[in-house]
Amino acid sequence: MGYSGFPALQFGRVDGVPVQAFEVAKMLDAPLDVIIVRKLGMPGWEELAMGAIASGGVRVINDQVVDGSSITPEDIEEVTARELKELHRRETAYRGHTGAPDVKGKTVILVDDGIATGSTIRAAALALRKQEPARIVIAVPTAAADSCNMLEPLADELVVLNKPMYFHAVGQWYEDFSQTSDADVKWLLAQAGHTVPAHHGE
Repeated sequence: MGYSGFPALQFGRVDGVPVQAFEVAKMLDAPLDVIIVRKLGMPGWEELAMGAIASGGVRVINDQVVDGSSITPEDIEEVTARELKELHRRETAYRGHTGAPDVKGKTVILVDDGIATGSTIRAAALALRKQEPARIVIAVPTAAADSCNMLEPLADELVVLNKPMYFHAVGQWYEDFSQTSDADVKWLLAQAGHTVPAHHGE
């Protein structure tokens, strides 16, 4: 997979860094960075995403999940405030105060471990689109087909290796789906050995 004419910047959501993003960045000899995204879990059922937030002030709400539920606007704001604190903590932990990479005019390959509802990858793509890259390629090993249909307008290219007919959760496609620690992410970013110019405009 080559993208001549534009330098490719490899981005990974945090849980996708060790499984996919690091390996793809190594194969393409591309810079590696992370985009911080936090799922907004349903109160009492946190694994189900009612939306997501991403760096740059992006928030998306999954109307299919929220509509018809007992979730109130106040519930959404409470969860958002809590996850925003964790988002800022991770930004500082992974980058210090250097700022996000400058992706304007570049091809960005956005990698995750998989797509279920699509809330988090959608937030990541919208956050990147605000930075005016030349192209956004979303690449995942497995995804729910209906979520892929929703994401197609947000990406210049969508690469999915497996779209199973019955998709319950991303974790069902992994033997080991344990959480990724801060130490793991920082170690992999250091091992990638690539640096990109920081963008301080936000």
